[in-house]
Amino acid sequence: MGYVFPIQREEQVKEFIEGLKKEHHKARHWCYAWQLGVDSVQFRVNDDGEPNNSAGQPIYGQILSKELTNILVVVVRYFGGTKLGVGGLVNAYKTTAQLALESSQIITRTIDTDFKLFFEYPLMNKVMRIIKEKNVTIISQKMEVNCEFLISIRKKEALKLKTAFEELRQVKIVEI
Repeated sequence: MGYVFPIQREEQVKEFIEGLKKEHHKARHWCYAWQLGVDSVQFRVNDDGEPNNSAGQPIYGQILSKELTNILVVVVRYFGGTKLGVGGLVNAYKTTAQLALESSQIITRTIDTDFKLFFEYPLMNKVMRIIKEKNVTIISQKMEVNCEFLISIRKKEALKLKTAFEELRQVKIVEI
C-alpha cells in the first residue's frame, strides 16, 4: 500500500511512519523516501530491512521523476508467502510509489523570499507605491514613527525589489 504525505520538517517523517506502523501493525516493511527543500535539498531513503536499494531508492526515484519536494512517500508491504527477489521488490516498490503519487493531489507553490523593511513614517507613500508596483505581499506591519514591515515576494523578483528599496536610501531592507 502506498501513502503520500506533505511535509515541512524532517521531524514529521517519524510521526507519519509511527502512525502507519500502528495502522498496519501486521505488515513486515514500511519503506519510504522523502525530500525537503529547493535550494539546499535534504532527502533520505529507507529500505526497512529489505535488500539494499531495493525499496527506498525506487521510491525516491519516483519523487525525482515527478520533480517533487516537501514530500514523504511510504510503501507498506505485507509478506504474501512468495519471495519476489531483488528485481521483483524494486518493481513492486517503484510501481506502488508511482501509483500513490499519480492518485495524489499535487499542490504547486511559489518559492518566496521574505524581507524586513525599516523606515520612517513620512516615507510611507513611496514604500507603498513600490509594494503595489512589485506585487509584494505584506505579512505584518508596524506603523508608528518608525515603521517595520515583514514582506514577501517571489524569489525571482527579490533582487529587483531589494534594489528598488535600496535606491530610497532612507529605507533599510534586510532579507530573512
